[in-house]
Amino acid sequence: MLPSHDHYASASAISDYLQSTLRKVPGLTDLHRMAMLLIAEHAPESAHILVVGAGGGMETRALADSQPGWRFTGVDPARPMLDLAKKTLAPFLDRVQLIEGFVDNAPQGPFDGATCLLTLHHIDQSERLRTLRKIRRRLRPGAALVIVEHSAFGRNPERWMTRSIAFGDRAGIDWQKAAATARLMMERLPLTTPAVEEGLLEEAGFESVELFYAAFSFRGWLAIASKSPP
Repeated sequence: MLPSHDHYASASAISDYLQSTLRKVPGLTDLHRMAMLLIAEHAPESAHILVVGAGGGMETRALADSQPGWRFTGVDPARPMLDLAKKTLAPFLDRVQLIEGFVDNAPQGPFDGATCLLTLHHIDQSERLRTLRKIRRRLRPGAALVIVEHSAFGRNPERWMTRSIAFGDRAGIDWQKAAATARLMMERLPLTTPAVEEGLLEEAGFESVELFYAAFSFRGWLAIASKSPP
């Protein structure tokens, strides 16, 4: 779950990122494999994959390890996080291009698939739609996009966020502390409901939008690039 861009100017936050993310996101390694399988259904063996929010390099490494014929272009606005990604991806750098910036800075493609994991929940709704459209325009028709983010799910989203925070705290269960952190995150993150998110994907030029992952406050969708971008 990526905090703001400025957060990753902190050396301590960067050094702990890989392990803390593994603790906080239920089934993260399995989630990476699921993303690979969903993209592989629609991509050739020599696919070129766009990774939006590539800092840290975790998902790119998992995809590269599973698919030796794939190439990757990753974008992220945080230079320190891209430096961490280079270390994470050291065995695969001959197949990876990392770009400092946003999706606007990515090549036009067309790419054979894309991921945007743990990133969109930091972007407000109007900018999120623009981001999704930019991704769509870089994908060939029929290519798969996999997104995962925090969602304002259910009748009491704050309760689900509290459960997510408690899940990631391996020092013990402190519900009061988890609830306070959840309230802070709900204030800071521009979360959307699953219905709104699915609507944004369709408005951005995707079809066959399907939920494939649900874990406490996290939701993940598969979406297929339509024949023509909006």
